[in-house]
Amino acid sequence: MYLADFFLRPATETDFPAIKSLIRQARINPTKLDWRRFTVAVSGGEVIACAQLKPIPKGLTELASLAVHPSRRHQGIARALIEHCLADAPRPVYLTCRSSLGIFYEKFGFQILDVEKMPAYYLRLQRLVTKFVKLTRQKESLLVMKLG
Repeated sequence: MYLADFFLRPATETDFPAIKSLIRQARINPTKLDWRRFTVAVSGGEVIACAQLKPIPKGLTELASLAVHPSRRHQGIARALIEHCLADAPRPVYLTCRSSLGIFYEKFGFQILDVEKMPAYYLRLQRLVTKFVKLTRQKESLLVMKLG
């Protein structure tokens, strides 16, 4: 899929170091990454962005690990990755994000979940992150969102 000066393709094993670097730069949880689930955006032979659809407990699917190189942000790359990943994804699709990013994901149809509507997996995660946020006095919270 070609768009502007980048194209999307499934990740290969040789992309994994670049994926991990993007994830670290974006300060996203780097655990349990599997390159086989990723789609990457490539420009000039370099991986400039990534995203994955990953399985979570109870047979659910999560859009995760969306990261765009800082020099390439605000160029439609994240949008292209999200639309590509969601095109054939089974519904519902969940995601977690910083509270400031909720409005961005709402553009794709994701809705913020109230605590009482969260699957157990996300409820545990929400509680853990809430404690961490309080301890570290961070300004943002974790949103859990659902599409479909």
